[in-house]
Amino acid sequence: MTLIITGVTALAVTVIYMLMRRHSVGLCVSSHLGMLMLMYWGATLMWCVDGIASLAEGEPFVTLSDPAVVTDDSALGLLVVFAGFCAWSGYLMVETLRTRQRVAAASRNV
Repeated sequence: MTLIITGVTALAVTVIYMLMRRHSVGLCVSSHLGMLMLMYWGATLMWCVDGIASLAEGEPFVTLSDPAVVTDDSALGLLVVFAGFCAWSGYLMVETLRTRQRVAAASRNV
């Protein structure tokens, strides 16, 4: 379930990124949506590698038969999506601060 949740989220962010890029380039660049997209695709790749390692050990790629495992995996997938969004929000805050400092420094030099 973690793979499915992060994969669907990565796909959704990719579609939003592509649509924003096609219609408004400035907003897409300033929002750093590409960073969020890459974080979610990285998480999806991580879960794929985890599934392949499970297959190498003789376990199933995705376990959907046990409801407790599905619940735990779903909670973990949602937590990863939330953590990625929080990390992206923090990145946006830091970039906004840096941009404001650069603009203030440039205006003092002029």
